[in-house]
Amino acid sequence: MPELPEVETVRRGLAPFMEGRSIGALTLNRADLRFPLPRDFRGRVEGRRVRHLSRRAKYLVIVLEGELSIVAHLGMSGSFRIEEAPGGLAAFHHPRSKDEAHDHVVFAMTGDGDGRGDVRIIYNDPRRFGFMDLVETDALDRYPAFGALGPEPTGNALSAGYLAGRFRAKKSPVKAALLDQRVIAGLGNIYVCEALHRSGISPERRANTLVTEEGDAAPVLEDLTRAIRDVIAEAIEAGGSSLRDHIRTDGSLGYFQHRFRVYDREGAPCVTPGCTGTVARIVQSGRSTFHCPVCQT
Repeated sequence: MPELPEVETVRRGLAPFMEGRSIGALTLNRADLRFPLPRDFRGRVEGRRVRHLSRRAKYLVIVLEGELSIVAHLGMSGSFRIEEAPGGLAAFHHPRSKDEAHDHVVFAMTGDGDGRGDVRIIYNDPRRFGFMDLVETDALDRYPAFGALGPEPTGNALSAGYLAGRFRAKKSPVKAALLDQRVIAGLGNIYVCEALHRSGISPERRANTLVTEEGDAAPVLEDLTRAIRDVIAEAIEAGGSSLRDHIRTDGSLGYFQHRFRVYDREGAPCVTPGCTGTVARIVQSGRSTFHCPVCQT
């Protein structure tokens, strides 16, 4: 499933082609994705100008004029591609996800006389685990999927002190605590594995052991907080990680997977300087966890 850096990459890729343009036409090639598409979806969004694109955790938010927003989730295999109208490809380098049988939602964006040509934004989703919803913009904070989310890993609200407060009473493994979206929004399996390795913390270590008896953040929790910020920032800069179905909006691949230190590297030597360990794979809560048993304690 695309994680936060992949969704942020999608947002940045779509913004120049959607922001300031109007949705001239909306084509719905089926009535549902993971869930039914919003009632009167076409009628409610056609003709509206896109004010801006934002992101909350792993959700893309398309804010429209008229106080209405589209909330979209890519699911397991969802992707957007950008085509010049009619038919030409806009900077599309990779043939992935072009099977028209899986083109479920098409936004025809008009240039509105601003010198930009018309484009089509096509949502393709072979597995149909993604979804789209319509929400009143002033009610976004109360949207059910957003209500319980923790702070973004890219924002100032994430600090070692904050994590100490959340971890103080947690006896669960630190990896499970980090994957809890109520603790940190948008942090997924890949980047948790990478951040734990960078900070030298075993994924099986209890979360409350990263907090002092006084309830403050232990130095290792300070290291983990920095590692989370760094790994997310680097992944966004690299355009995300192209694993399984994820590609960028221009069809090209994200490249952060070439910087993985442990994820999907089972049996490879640990890259920590001076470490003689080998990357191992364990299963936690049904998910693969990659770590170095030697330098992660």
